[in-house]
Amino acid sequence: MAYTLVLHIMNTDPIVGEAEELPSANATLIIVSNVRRMDGKDVHYVAENTTKVVWPLDRINFIEVMGEEHEEEIIGFVRE
Repeated sequence: MAYTLVLHIMNTDPIVGEAEELPSANATLIIVSNVRRMDGKDVHYVAENTTKVVWPLDRINFIEVMGEEHEEEIIGFVRE
């Protein structure tokens, strides 16, 4: 089962992606596929043809795990 995650990475905007498993308590890395910004656009520092990204957990402030019923409700910042 893939998990949809929101990664809050230090000094950058949060990103959304899928992970096959949640990191264990002693993990040092997280592997995420299909990374995108909260608004669905590409992440500018990840190459177009990248399939998976590996982040060290010490660069991540916290991780949100989205439930299936909330996946379509991910909304970024909106200015009016």
